[in-house]
Amino acid sequence: MAVSEVTRILSQLADGDAHAAEKLLPLVYAELRKLAVARLAKERPGQTLQATALVHEAYLRLVGGNVERTWDGRGHFFAAAAEAMRRILVEQARRKMSTRHGGKLRRVELDEQAAIVPGDHEILALDEALTKLAKVRPQAGKLVELRFFTGMTVEEAAQNIGISARTARRLWVFSQAWLRREMQSPKDDQP
Repeated sequence: MAVSEVTRILSQLADGDAHAAEKLLPLVYAELRKLAVARLAKERPGQTLQATALVHEAYLRLVGGNVERTWDGRGHFFAAAAEAMRRILVEQARRKMSTRHGGKLRRVELDEQAAIVPGDHEILALDEALTKLAKVRPQAGKLVELRFFTGMTVEEAAQNIGISARTARRLWVFSQAWLRREMQSPKDDQP
Protein backbone atom coordinates (compact mmCIF):
# COMPACT_ATOMS: atom_id res chain seq x y z
CA MET A 1 0.00 0.00 0.00
CA ALA A 2 1.38 3.38 -0.93
CA VAL A 3 1.52 5.26 2.37
CA SER A 4 1.89 8.61 0.64
CA GLU A 5 -1.20 7.87 -1.48
CA VAL A 6 -3.28 7.07 1.63
CA THR A 7 -2.02 10.22 3.36
CA ARG A 8 -2.80 12.31 0.26
CA ILE A 9 -6.34 10.94 0.05
CA LEU A 10 -6.89 11.47 3.79
CA SER A 11 -5.85 15.08 3.28
CA GLN A 12 -8.34 15.42 0.41
CA LEU A 13 -11.04 13.88 2.60
CA ALA A 14 -10.26 16.38 5.37
CA ASP A 15 -10.59 19.19 2.80
CA GLY A 16 -14.12 18.02 1.98
CA ASP A 17 -13.50 16.16 -1.29
CA ALA A 18 -16.59 13.95 -1.61
CA HIS A 19 -14.87 11.50 -3.97
CA ALA A 20 -11.85 10.93 -1.72
CA ALA A 21 -13.71 8.33 0.37
CA GLU A 22 -14.32 6.26 -2.77
CA LYS A 23 -10.58 6.33 -3.58
CA LEU A 24 -9.56 5.53 0.00
CA LEU A 25 -11.54 2.33 0.53
CA PRO A 26 -9.71 0.17 -2.03
CA LEU A 27 -6.36 1.25 -0.55
CA VAL A 28 -7.18 0.45 3.09
CA TYR A 29 -9.81 -2.28 2.82
CA ALA A 30 -7.47 -5.27 2.93
CA GLU A 31 -5.68 -4.01 6.03
CA LEU A 32 -8.94 -3.06 7.78
CA ARG A 33 -10.34 -6.51 6.99
CA LYS A 34 -7.20 -8.15 8.39
CA LEU A 35 -7.62 -6.17 11.61
CA ALA A 36 -11.31 -7.09 11.83
CA VAL A 37 -10.63 -10.80 11.26
CA ALA A 38 -7.96 -10.76 13.97
CA ARG A 39 -10.32 -9.06 16.40
CA LEU A 40 -13.30 -11.28 15.67
CA ALA A 41 -11.15 -14.40 16.06
CA LYS A 42 -11.00 -13.51 19.76
CA GLU A 43 -14.78 -13.50 20.09
CA ARG A 44 -16.90 -16.40 21.36
CA PRO A 45 -18.18 -18.98 18.85
CA GLY A 46 -21.57 -18.02 17.46
CA GLN A 47 -20.59 -14.38 16.93
CA THR A 48 -23.11 -12.90 14.53
CA LEU A 49 -20.98 -9.98 13.37
CA GLN A 50 -18.78 -10.84 10.41
CA ALA A 51 -15.44 -9.20 9.56
CA THR A 52 -16.82 -7.62 6.38
CA ALA A 53 -19.71 -6.02 8.28
CA LEU A 54 -17.33 -4.77 10.99
CA VAL A 55 -15.04 -3.19 8.38
CA HIS A 56 -17.93 -1.56 6.54
CA GLU A 57 -19.51 -0.19 9.72
CA ALA A 58 -16.16 1.14 10.97
CA TYR A 59 -15.39 2.69 7.58
CA LEU A 60 -18.79 4.40 7.45
CA ARG A 61 -18.22 5.83 10.90
CA LEU A 62 -14.83 7.12 9.83
CA VAL A 63 -15.74 8.76 6.52
CA GLY A 64 -19.53 8.94 6.36
CA GLY A 65 -21.95 11.58 7.48
CA ASN A 66 -20.93 14.66 9.41
CA VAL A 67 -17.80 13.17 10.93
CA GLU A 68 -14.71 15.28 11.49
CA ARG A 69 -12.23 13.93 8.96
CA THR A 70 -8.84 15.16 10.07
CA TRP A 71 -6.16 12.53 10.41
CA ASP A 72 -2.45 13.12 10.74
CA GLY A 73 -1.69 10.33 8.32
CA ARG A 74 -2.07 6.61 7.85
CA GLY A 75 -1.25 5.66 11.46
CA HIS A 76 -3.79 8.08 12.89
CA PHE A 77 -6.43 6.77 10.49
CA PHE A 78 -5.86 3.16 11.56
CA ALA A 79 -5.90 4.16 15.22
CA ALA A 80 -9.28 5.79 14.56
CA ALA A 81 -10.39 2.59 12.81
CA ALA A 82 -9.34 0.57 15.88
CA GLU A 83 -11.41 2.81 18.10
CA ALA A 84 -14.40 2.59 15.74
CA MET A 85 -14.19 -1.24 15.77
CA ARG A 86 -13.98 -1.19 19.56
CA ARG A 87 -17.08 0.97 19.83
CA ILE A 88 -19.01 -1.23 17.40
CA LEU A 89 -18.16 -4.39 19.35
CA VAL A 90 -19.06 -2.72 22.66
CA GLU A 91 -22.38 -1.48 21.24
CA GLN A 92 -23.14 -4.95 19.93
CA ALA A 93 -22.31 -6.50 23.31
CA ARG A 94 -24.59 -4.02 25.08
CA ARG A 95 -27.38 -4.68 22.59
CA LYS A 96 -27.06 -8.43 23.04
CA MET A 97 -27.08 -8.00 26.82
CA SER A 98 -30.34 -6.08 26.78
CA THR A 99 -33.44 -7.93 27.93
CA ARG A 100 -35.05 -7.43 24.54
CA HIS A 101 -32.28 -9.50 22.93
CA GLY A 102 -32.16 -12.31 25.48
CA GLY A 103 -30.46 -10.49 28.33
CA LYS A 104 -28.19 -12.86 30.20
CA LEU A 105 -29.17 -15.85 28.09
CA ARG A 106 -26.50 -17.08 25.74
CA ARG A 107 -26.67 -19.33 22.72
CA VAL A 108 -24.65 -22.50 23.25
CA GLU A 109 -23.58 -24.70 20.37
CA LEU A 110 -23.50 -28.44 21.02
CA ASP A 111 -19.88 -28.73 19.94
CA GLU A 112 -18.77 -25.57 21.74
CA GLN A 113 -15.74 -26.14 23.90
CA ALA A 114 -14.94 -24.20 27.04
CA ALA A 115 -12.47 -21.90 25.37
CA ILE A 116 -11.38 -18.79 27.16
CA VAL A 117 -12.73 -16.15 24.84
CA PRO A 118 -14.21 -12.86 25.92
CA GLY A 119 -17.98 -12.78 26.08
CA ASP A 120 -20.26 -9.78 26.21
CA HIS A 121 -19.72 -9.23 29.96
CA GLU A 122 -15.96 -9.37 29.49
CA ILE A 123 -16.00 -6.95 26.56
CA LEU A 124 -18.06 -4.46 28.57
CA ALA A 125 -15.77 -4.88 31.58
CA LEU A 126 -12.71 -4.44 29.36
CA ASP A 127 -14.20 -1.33 27.78
CA GLU A 128 -14.89 0.19 31.21
CA ALA A 129 -11.40 -0.67 32.49
CA LEU A 130 -9.76 0.51 29.26
CA THR A 131 -11.56 3.84 29.50
CA LYS A 132 -10.20 4.27 33.04
CA LEU A 133 -6.70 3.25 31.95
CA ALA A 134 -6.76 5.75 29.07
CA LYS A 135 -7.56 8.55 31.53
CA VAL A 136 -4.65 7.58 33.80
CA ARG A 137 -2.13 6.54 31.12
CA PRO A 138 -3.25 7.60 27.62
CA GLN A 139 -0.40 5.79 25.81
CA ALA A 140 -1.18 2.58 27.68
CA GLY A 141 -4.86 2.86 26.76
CA LYS A 142 -4.04 3.39 23.08
CA LEU A 143 -1.55 0.50 23.12
CA VAL A 144 -4.13 -1.92 24.56
CA GLU A 145 -6.76 -0.71 22.12
CA LEU A 146 -4.48 -1.26 19.14
CA ARG A 147 -3.30 -4.67 20.39
CA PHE A 148 -6.66 -6.03 21.50
CA PHE A 149 -9.09 -4.51 19.03
CA THR A 150 -6.97 -4.57 15.87
CA GLY A 151 -4.56 -7.42 16.56
CA MET A 152 -1.45 -5.31 15.99
CA THR A 153 1.83 -6.60 17.36
CA VAL A 154 3.56 -4.66 20.11
CA GLU A 155 6.02 -3.34 17.54
CA GLU A 156 3.27 -2.23 15.11
CA ALA A 157 1.34 -0.53 17.91
CA ALA A 158 4.52 1.15 19.18
CA GLN A 159 5.21 2.55 15.73
CA ASN A 160 1.60 3.76 15.46
CA ILE A 161 1.77 5.52 18.84
CA GLY A 162 5.27 6.87 18.24
CA ILE A 163 7.15 5.12 21.04
CA SER A 164 9.99 2.61 21.05
CA ALA A 165 9.21 -1.11 20.94
CA ARG A 166 11.01 -1.55 24.27
CA THR A 167 8.84 1.09 25.93
CA ALA A 168 5.75 -0.46 24.36
CA ARG A 169 6.64 -3.92 25.73
CA ARG A 170 7.02 -2.50 29.25
CA LEU A 171 3.78 -0.55 28.85
CA TRP A 172 2.02 -3.69 27.58
CA VAL A 173 3.07 -5.70 30.66
CA PHE A 174 1.97 -2.86 32.94
CA SER A 175 -1.35 -2.48 31.08
CA GLN A 176 -2.17 -6.17 31.26
CA ALA A 177 -1.58 -6.23 35.03
CA TRP A 178 -3.51 -3.00 35.54
CA LEU A 179 -6.50 -4.19 33.50
CA ARG A 180 -6.51 -7.62 35.16
CA ARG A 181 -6.59 -5.99 38.59
CA GLU A 182 -9.25 -3.51 37.54
CA MET A 183 -11.48 -6.16 35.95
CA GLN A 184 -11.15 -8.54 38.93
CA SER A 185 -11.89 -5.93 41.59
CA PRO A 186 -15.38 -6.33 43.07
CA LYS A 187 -18.04 -4.09 41.59
CA ASP A 188 -20.92 -2.61 43.57
CA ASP A 189 -23.48 -3.35 40.86
CA GLN A 190 -22.71 -7.07 40.52
CA PRO A 191 -24.75 -9.72 42.40
